[in-house]
Amino acid sequence: MANAFNHGDVVVLKSGGPPMTVDRVPAEDGLGAYADEYLCVWFKGASRETGHFNEHALQVYTPPKK
Repeated sequence: MANAFNHGDVVVLKSGGPPMTVDRVPAEDGLGAYADEYLCVWFKGASRETGHFNEHALQVYTPPKK
C-alpha cells in the first residue's frame, strides 16, 4: 500500500499543533521499529523537535488565508 505522505510534505496533527515536515515515511516492508509511522520534525523556538505519528493522525497542512 502506498504512503499517503512523502518526504518533505508539511503536515499537522488532526487534533492540532504546529506544522511539521515529514522526514521519514513508513517502511514499505513493514519491518522494524516505527515501521508504520511517519517521522516528523518541527521547531519549538530554536529547538528541533521530532515525533513518530501514524498516518490516521495526520493531515496535509493548509496555511491560514490572510
